[in-house]
Amino acid sequence: MQNTTRGFPVSIAPLDQAVTTARSVIANVQPDQLDAPSPCASWKVGDIINHVIGGHHFFAATMRGEPVQAEAPNFAAGDYLAAFDAATDASRSAFLADGAMERMIKLPFGTMPGSAVVSIVATDTLTHAWDIASATGQSTDLAPDLAAGLLGGVRGAIQDSFRGEDGKAPFGPECEAPETATNADRLAAFLGRTPT
Repeated sequence: MQNTTRGFPVSIAPLDQAVTTARSVIANVQPDQLDAPSPCASWKVGDIINHVIGGHHFFAATMRGEPVQAEAPNFAAGDYLAAFDAATDASRSAFLADGAMERMIKLPFGTMPGSAVVSIVATDTLTHAWDIASATGQSTDLAPDLAAGLLGGVRGAIQDSFRGEDGKAPFGPECEAPETATNADRLAAFLGRTPT
């Protein structure tokens, strides 16, 4: 039986799988694709890469109880794959620290155990990997089992108050996924993207 904390699994396996998947997508992004539009209307591909890398640094600092860097550098301007590796190594280490999964973590949108935070980071990482894959012509059939599990988790967590206009709310309105959609497409559609 899997250990749980407040109903959330005490494991970083979903995060590891999301990171591995995102890394393979980012590794295929060419520098001339960084300015390409993405499913996040207000962000280009390079902006999403910056967000993912910056997000891992943010959560690593937050999990360690350290101040968050006010302004992140433009990671996409350099070796963004190396920057991704450094950021995800830092967040993994923070989640693996003794007591990290049980500790209550204060975030801008609420306080929750580390075991819930790691699910948020896995969802964010996989969803933005989908954004990047979609924008750069890569397959969006990403980590089917993980995508299905994360979708099941967010279905009960995303309230209507979290949805709104791009750039003004964390998530857009839920979109309809086509019958042929992959699990990752369905996750993206639930979080406001339009799968093709």
